[in-house]
This record gives sequence, C-alpha cells and structure tokens, in this order.
Amino acid sequence: MESIVADEAPRLFAVVQEYGDRVDSRIAAWGMAFPDHAEVVSVHDGLRMRLPEAESALHGFRIGNFIRAHLVWFNPDAATSVTNEA
Repeated sequence: MESIVADEAPRLFAVVQEYGDRVDSRIAAWGMAFPDHAEVVSVHDGLRMRLPEAESALHGFRIGNFIRAHLVWFNPDAATSVTNEA
C-alpha cells in the first residue's frame, strides 16, 4: 500500500504573493497537482478552486503590477531546521 500511495501522491505547491520588488512576500494558497487537474485552497479566506493545472492558480492571486504571484513547488529538503535552545 505504501508504494501505491507514493506512486500516486499529488505534488504539493504554494502560491506565493510578492509585494513590490522583493519588498515582502507571503504564502497566499496551498495546492495539490494531480495528473489531470489541481486543487487550490487560499490560506486567508477559505477560497477553494479546481483548475486545469497548477499554473492557472497564479491569475487569481496577482493584483496589478505591484503584487505578483509565483508558483513554488514544495521541496522537503529546503525546510529550515528548528532547534530548541534553552
């Protein structure tokens, strides 16, 4: 069963909004990409979308020229380690 789950797991991604020219950014939504569609859930207002592909989510999170949206695929190796210091 673990092999089936590993073989068919969707790819996880985030939609990151960038304010200005690298002024600030935030994760606006999380999504799962399947072979035939993507499911996206907004972090702040509960908006849910079913889209033909992950890249289609970017249109809903761009605002003019000041707020740009980026698709960032989840990379578990990029996580920062947290250590508890006493």
